[in-house]
Amino acid sequence: MKATGAEFFGTFWLVLGGCGSAVLAAAFPGVGIGLHGVSLAFGLTVLTMAFAIGHISGCHLNPAVSIGLWAGGRFPAAKLLPYIVAQVLGAVAAGGVLYLIASGKAGFDASAGFASNGYGEHSPGQYSLAAAAVCEVVMTAFFLIIIMGATDSRAPAGFAPIAIGLGLTLIHLISIPVTNTSVNPARSTGVALFAGGWAIGQLWLFWAAPIVGAVIGAKVYAWLASGD
Repeated sequence: MKATGAEFFGTFWLVLGGCGSAVLAAAFPGVGIGLHGVSLAFGLTVLTMAFAIGHISGCHLNPAVSIGLWAGGRFPAAKLLPYIVAQVLGAVAAGGVLYLIASGKAGFDASAGFASNGYGEHSPGQYSLAAAAVCEVVMTAFFLIIIMGATDSRAPAGFAPIAIGLGLTLIHLISIPVTNTSVNPARSTGVALFAGGWAIGQLWLFWAAPIVGAVIGAKVYAWLASGD
């Protein structure tokens, strides 16, 4: 219960901090943080939570990460469902809090995007479904390679949260223009439910592609690290 509770609150923080920065601060007049600030915000949520709850739950905060770690032999199958449920609930709770905050401004319209992930006309850069799928698979695969490598018993101790947080920052710097960056089905679900319409209609990709990418990345790292 404590581990799943940690996953709930950790994922809550990721969505509130990352998506909150996109919704509330990215384009704020005069001092908007833009793509670079939103990318850093997502990285900081993972970095701070990895130090805060990594010793309690492992700080997955992401169904794709949990599934990838299972595929890589780092996580038991029996814990997958409780972790994924906690992550999704934490993301939805954060989406609800963000909605309450954002709707306090006149003219707010969640259906305009609400930091949701999308492709085609709903991609920030108008990228196709195929481009979005490739981007999400590749980015999530490398995220798992970073996670598994940084937490390997042979890696320098104590630095994993920094590597993982900066890795997620880099992933956002690359892929926000393509999909608004998911690499995390819970993060995508937490805001799509409030945006509704097209965001829910396109949500399937942001479950499927990150999970496929996570399994690929986990298998690649397992191969790289085998026999050492």
